[in-house]
Amino acid sequence: MASSDQDLVPVLDKDGVRLTVDDAIATVTLTNPTKRNAQSPALWRALTEAGRQLPGTVRVVVLRAEGKSFSAGLDRQAFTPEGFDGEPSFVDLARGADAELDATIAEYQEAFTWWRRSDIVSVAAVQGHAIGAGFQLALACDLRVVADDVQFAMRETSLGLVPDLTGTHPLVGLVGYARALEICVTGRFVAADEAVNTGLANLAVPAGQLDDTVRDLASAVLAAPRDAVIETKALLRGAQDRTYEEQRTAERQSQARRLRDLASVGD
Repeated sequence: MASSDQDLVPVLDKDGVRLTVDDAIATVTLTNPTKRNAQSPALWRALTEAGRQLPGTVRVVVLRAEGKSFSAGLDRQAFTPEGFDGEPSFVDLARGADAELDATIAEYQEAFTWWRRSDIVSVAAVQGHAIGAGFQLALACDLRVVADDVQFAMRETSLGLVPDLTGTHPLVGLVGYARALEICVTGRFVAADEAVNTGLANLAVPAGQLDDTVRDLASAVLAAPRDAVIETKALLRGAQDRTYEEQRTAERQSQARRLRDLASVGD
C-alpha cells in the first residue's frame, strides 16, 4: 500500500463511502466520522457499488473508517416515522407486503456479501466502536485487525430486532453457537483481548499502529501467487460444509489444478 487513501483519486466517493485503488489493493473508507460512521440505506448502496467497481487487478480490499469509531451501527433516524429523505421509513416497510420487506432487506444485505468473494481477500481495520451493523460489516470481511480500544457489540436484540446483515453466520463460525448467542442477546461489549482470544480478530495492536499493521498484512497476502490464494480461500471456505473425507477430496482436486497450472507455465 504505497500511497495513502487520501493521496489517491477516488473511484467512488459518495454517501459516506470512499473507494480508492492502488494497483492490487483497494481501500474502502467510511467517511462520516462526525456521526461515528452510522449506517443508512444510502451508505449500503454505496458499499454495494464499491464492490461492483473493483478493477480486476485488485487482490486485497481494506475496509477502514475515519474518526474514533469504526461504525456506531444503524443511524437511529431509521427508526423515526420520517426515516431518511427519499427512503421508505422502517415503519412503512414493516407495514408493507412480506415480499417487499424481504426484497428490501436482501438489497441491504448486498453491501455485506461481496467482501468474501473468492478472488479477493478482505481485511477490516477496526477501531473504537463497531456496534450492530458496524459489527456485522467487520464480520463480513475475511480478516479483522483491531485497535486496542475496539468495542464490538451486537445491539439489535436489545432493540427488539435480530441481526440481519449477514453477521450471524460468520459470528457463529468464529466463536461458536453458545458464545454467539450470549453476545447477541446480552448486547455486551467485546474488547480487543477477547476478540483475539475467541477468533473474532486476527490481531490487536495499539490504535496508532492499526494502518501500518494492515498494510503489512496486505503485503504479506500479495506475496503469494494469486491463483494459489484463490484456491486456498475456496478450500477453507468450503471446509465447514464438507465431511472430513469430502475435504480430503477437495484438497486433492485443488492441488491437481495448481500442479497442472504450474506445469503449463513451464511448458
